[in-house]
Amino acid sequence: MNFQIHNGGNENSIGEHINIGIITVSDRAFQGEYVDKGGPKIIDFFSEILDSSWSSYSIIIPDVQTEIEKCIITLTDEKGCSLVVTTGGTGPTKRDVTPDATISIADKELPGFGELMRTISLKYVPTAILSRQVGVIRGNSLIINLPGQPKAIRETIDEIFPAIPYCIDLIEGPYIETKKDIIDVFRPKNAKR
Repeated sequence: MNFQIHNGGNENSIGEHINIGIITVSDRAFQGEYVDKGGPKIIDFFSEILDSSWSSYSIIIPDVQTEIEKCIITLTDEKGCSLVVTTGGTGPTKRDVTPDATISIADKELPGFGELMRTISLKYVPTAILSRQVGVIRGNSLIINLPGQPKAIRETIDEIFPAIPYCIDLIEGPYIETKKDIIDVFRPKNAKR
C-alpha cells in the first residue's frame, strides 16, 4: 500500500506523539476522475487543532470491502495508528461498504459515535438518516467513519473530537493534547495530566 505521510506538530508540542490513519474510500477518486478533498480536509483539521506531535498515513482506495479491511488492519497493526478515520462509502448503495469493512475487523463497536454523527448531520440535511457511519475499536486503535463531503467532515469531526482523546486514553493509546482555544477535549478530572 502506498501511503502519503504527513508529519505535524513542532518542537513545542505537548502530550504524546500519535499516528493517525486517513482513508478516503472512493472509486472515482481512486481512478483519478476527481481530486480527493476529504483526506486533505482531515489533515487540515488535525493541523489546526492538535498540540501533540503527530504523523498521518493517508491513502485513497476503491469501494471494495476487502481493500478497506486490509487498509485498516495495515494502519492499526503495522503502522501503529491509534486513530484511523475514513471518509466516504457510508451510504446505502451497493458500493458503500466502509461500515461493513470497519465492523468486520473490529473488536468492539462504539454505537455512540454513529448516533452522534447522524444527529449532527441531521441539523443540515434530512438524508443523514441514510448514513451508516460507525465507530469501533481494534486493539489499541479507534476507527471512525466520517462522511464523504468536506463540509460534512468538518461539521461532524468538530463535534465528535472532544470525546476522542479520552477514548484513546481508555484503550491505552497516547495522551493527546489539543489547542484548547479551538477544541477543548473532555477528560474526567482524575484522567487529566
